[in-house]
Amino acid sequence: MSAAPPPPQVKSFHCPNCGGPVVIRGFATTLSVVCGNCHSILDAKDPNFAVLQRFQAAERIEPLIPLGTRGKIRGDPYEVIGFQVRTITEEGVDYSWDEYLLFNPYKGFRYLTQYQGHWNDVTVLRTLPEVTNGARPVAKVLGGTFRHFQTAEARTTYVLGEFPWQVHVGETVSVMDFVAPPRMLSSETTGSETTWSLGEYITGQQVWQAFQLPGSPPRPVGVYENQPSPFGGNLKEVWLWCAAFLLFLTLIAMFFSTFARNEEVFHGSYSFAPHANQEPSFVTDVFELKGRTSNVELSTRTDLTNNWAYFNYALINSDTGQAFDFGREVSYYFGRDSDGAWTEGGQRDTAVIPAVPSGRYYLRVEPEMDASAQGVGYEITVRRDVPSISYFLIAALLLLVPPVFWTFRSMGFEQARWHESDYAPASGGGDE
Repeated sequence: MSAAPPPPQVKSFHCPNCGGPVVIRGFATTLSVVCGNCHSILDAKDPNFAVLQRFQAAERIEPLIPLGTRGKIRGDPYEVIGFQVRTITEEGVDYSWDEYLLFNPYKGFRYLTQYQGHWNDVTVLRTLPEVTNGARPVAKVLGGTFRHFQTAEARTTYVLGEFPWQVHVGETVSVMDFVAPPRMLSSETTGSETTWSLGEYITGQQVWQAFQLPGSPPRPVGVYENQPSPFGGNLKEVWLWCAAFLLFLTLIAMFFSTFARNEEVFHGSYSFAPHANQEPSFVTDVFELKGRTSNVELSTRTDLTNNWAYFNYALINSDTGQAFDFGREVSYYFGRDSDGAWTEGGQRDTAVIPAVPSGRYYLRVEPEMDASAQGVGYEITVRRDVPSISYFLIAALLLLVPPVFWTFRSMGFEQARWHESDYAPASGGGDE
């Protein structure tokens, strides 16, 4: 069995500009390296490490992941060898993000990007995407479809470490981002050369675990362009479960409606005149409620015209004396005004008493009206075990609360995402 290849050796030298120590970790792949002391950009291929650019940073930026830190990304070891800050300007406002260059001598390069606590694991594509231009361009690659998010001019504003290209501060590229959360497809164009890369959203906690960094990562701010929605992924499942429960609820309602007795057990016609010299209250004949404990529906039908009547009812078990007391008001008015004909109320009323045991019952009825009223004629109908869907409707509405809430949260998340794109309803700036 052949021995594993020896690990490549790190190369170091002194900066020709300031004399500070400079380390090269990328070996033959490194084309330029930045002195960490004076920020001069040096030619790594020149035997004398000629100074390519002298850059005096206005402030020193400390990378969240220090150069030289090693960690594992998707199971492979990588070392952070380069760091740069890129900036775009929208409506006079600068938006900057960090890029970390990772190197594995056997796997090559990959990148980590960070913007306001949002991270992406990025690799350069070897497959050219298929881009369909239009009002909202679409790109397809590796079986995925990506929607255009934004196009911007990005410039390099800060560099540290080493790079496999001739990096320099002030370098400008045209950047196009396409998203299909949690992935992001990006192109960088300089002159006639275009490089495509594919990023996947990862959390700061994953980065901290991968590189065994102390403390906690910065908390993400806002919604990033390819950040996966915490609601959208489960939205379909939530609605499927809701639909299943609604179907089950409908079947139960149909079952109870089919086997309900819906039996008329009493009907009577009466009249009441408030000015008549008679006792208004009376009791009906006894009627029987058969079968299991179930509801009782009492309907009152009147001939009221521009008037009202109030009925005090009591459903009383003639054997036990158990009583169900309730009152119902019936009012009906109509007329015509400048807006046309109008009506208010109705001549009928229905009340349902739930869970009434079987037995022999009678009604005590006491009507009331205004003393000056002409009187009212009315009918009372009592039905036993009437199918009712009110409870099922309430249950259905309660079942709809979670998916509706989840849907609105998902819509709000997506609205926040696209607010930062080229397709925002109103101009609100942009970011990488």
